[in-house]
Amino acid sequence: MAVYSTDLGRLCPDCHQPKADCVCGTQIKRIASDGVVRVHREIKGRSGKPVSIIRGLTLSPPALKQLCQRLKKSCGVGGSLNGSEILIQGDQREKILTILATEGIHALKGGG
Repeated sequence: MAVYSTDLGRLCPDCHQPKADCVCGTQIKRIASDGVVRVHREIKGRSGKPVSIIRGLTLSPPALKQLCQRLKKSCGVGGSLNGSEILIQGDQREKILTILATEGIHALKGGG
């Protein structure tokens, strides 16, 4: 029989570790990928406004955040990080491809 204890404080529902020691947030939930970085353009579900999406990156969360900030600054637009995808406002595919090439990341243009 398990005894309830508050000695450890709140526990994470996934890993059952104390919230301070939880490792769930540091692990990346990756989507199955073919290993190729692609830069897509999408307008679906965005009121007709285009957005450039970079998919297939296998970087750590801090590295993804830094890359997202560099891309936004270089393109002069806004953007965000959505899981392991980087979203940049507007059709910035050509700029993004050249920036990724200077970062040493081989990327392809994909999608509409």
